[in-house]
Amino acid sequence: MSTLLLKNADLLITMDGARRRIADGGLFVRDHVIQQVGHSAELPTEADRIIDARGMVILPGLVNTHHHLYQTLTRCLAQDDGLFGWLRTLYPIWARMNGEAVYVSAKVGLAELLLSGCTTSSDHLYLYPNGSRIDDEIQAAQELGIRFHATRGSMSLGESQGGLPPDSVVEEEEAILRDCRRAIESFHQAERYGMVRVALAPCSPFSVTADLMRESAALARAYGVRLHTHLGFDARERGPGAGLRRPSAHPPG
Repeated sequence: MSTLLLKNADLLITMDGARRRIADGGLFVRDHVIQQVGHSAELPTEADRIIDARGMVILPGLVNTHHHLYQTLTRCLAQDDGLFGWLRTLYPIWARMNGEAVYVSAKVGLAELLLSGCTTSSDHLYLYPNGSRIDDEIQAAQELGIRFHATRGSMSLGESQGGLPPDSVVEEEEAILRDCRRAIESFHQAERYGMVRVALAPCSPFSVTADLMRESAALARAYGVRLHTHLGFDARERGPGAGLRRPSAHPPG
């Protein structure tokens, strides 16, 4: 059992129902769970670790609800392109990534989020070239200590079948569903205060088949996890005559 005491903050912002702001505030934590918030004089006086927050403001950690951490390594490329032109430029580059690249990109991106005050992040990783796995991102998150909602994304509809991504970055649907089960069973922490949770995330209606959308939704329901996807893109960006395939029904989020 470990304890942490933060005290003497110039201001503690609770963001609770009453929107309390506590001058000379602090909080007491036991085993990574906040036990008490209030004026410093009201808090326990002893803890395994004590931080004097004088001159500081304490506020709840920010939550990032959507990210593509692997793209951290390819910033500043194709910046003047529209969405689909940008994707077409970068897919061949992303196809050469491996597990180490996914791990490093996640660690850099998550460290930046932590430094900005974000303590919980999700990530939508939907391509797995050269043996990379969702495990690579989860390892980075665990090493940094950020709460992480990893989404096992997927792409199965390559250019040869009318989809947007090149065939080199799509996966077979049976392999996708099999690895989705593995990721949930290996890493999902459904209990309260779990630091890692897993969701399923077929990438978009123009990069997976309708069958994979439905199968992913059914698998998410069966395991009691969330489903995440992109549904807000305008097909007209792809140009006239583009063969965009959409699922017949949107799976519940």
